[in-house]
Amino acid sequence: MNLTLHSHLLLVPVNIRKDKKHYIVEDIALGEFYEMPRVCIDAIHLINNGGSIEEIERVLKDKYPIDEVDMLDFAEQLLIMGLIGEVDGVKVELKEKKKKDLGLLWISPKIGEFFFNKAAYLVYFTLLLVNVFILLSHPSLFPHYKDLFVFDLMILNIPTWLGITIILVFIHEFGHILAMRAQNLPTKLEVGHRLILVVLETDMSSVWKLPSNKRNVLFLAGLCFDTLILSCALISHLIFANGSEIFLGVMNVVVLDTFIRMVYQGFIYMKTDLYYVIENVSGCYNLMENAQQAIRKKLSFLNSPSIQEVVFEGEKKIVFLYSTFYFVGVILTVSIYTFFYVPQLLFAWKRILPGFSQGPSSLPFWDAILFTLQILIGLLLLLYSWRKKYTQR
Repeated sequence: MNLTLHSHLLLVPVNIRKDKKHYIVEDIALGEFYEMPRVCIDAIHLINNGGSIEEIERVLKDKYPIDEVDMLDFAEQLLIMGLIGEVDGVKVELKEKKKKDLGLLWISPKIGEFFFNKAAYLVYFTLLLVNVFILLSHPSLFPHYKDLFVFDLMILNIPTWLGITIILVFIHEFGHILAMRAQNLPTKLEVGHRLILVVLETDMSSVWKLPSNKRNVLFLAGLCFDTLILSCALISHLIFANGSEIFLGVMNVVVLDTFIRMVYQGFIYMKTDLYYVIENVSGCYNLMENAQQAIRKKLSFLNSPSIQEVVFEGEKKIVFLYSTFYFVGVILTVSIYTFFYVPQLLFAWKRILPGFSQGPSSLPFWDAILFTLQILIGLLLLLYSWRKKYTQR
């Protein structure tokens, strides 16, 4: 549909709310959110008052003489986003978009409020300090890559680790779910991936319905539950120091898995929970994308003429600072793979390779075969996650 300076527009129903620096515009029908500066909000109000694009542009140029105002371009952007319902009285045929199917409304907000209130925040912070104290005072409890191998048979270690990880990841995500329900917001649980790791993800898109000062708790909710789990595992080690080797081995896996997941939050170039906290505190809601563009501009061999930086006024210093932490996250990733994942894989293959040469009548042979199958199943799940992500794109 062609737009001209004489066109009169009518927007679809939207909800506009002042945010930290700018405004959040919600497409009520689809539950999608957009960040816009004040001049765009004024333009939306003038559109709804019935002015033509040319008349609105004239008013805005008088009100914002320093800003570059191009109402025709802005109207075309609104059209692309699906926010225009009519042009000159003619209904716009919007591209079919499916509203996210969010739910879990059966979880009472009161349950969420029990785990996320001022007293609970103090408990989580205290437990964080307790964890640091225990690890510093008992270095033997610090996680080691060999903690993954509880049993001599490798075929038992993967299911044990996988079962523990699934439970712990679910607990982490359930923290997000309860925090969302504490605010009476809908959500859902999905399967995704981070690099080569298959993960569960809580849909937190409706968090934008809340003011900025209430969002951080929802982003940090998973870490709160991780802190609680890590405390239980470490304290169990202290209380049952002479207990069953299998029990202590399982607690080692819990400590290892939880510790890595907490460190993983520092991988802010992958949009972890901590990334969203930084984004929310700074008020720069395209922080990663703008940082990537800034890095490409500095590295000429990655630069492209088609790259356009979309940074609001006053955000360049924050984007530059984030770019520094971006590299810190990469260093953390390399460290985790160097000290945990790669040594675990090498240790495991060193243990199972002799089994292939012992023949089908031996237990080590079948241990090696079944362990290899477990690894292949994990890779297939990862490929499924990648396929799902890029198919949706």
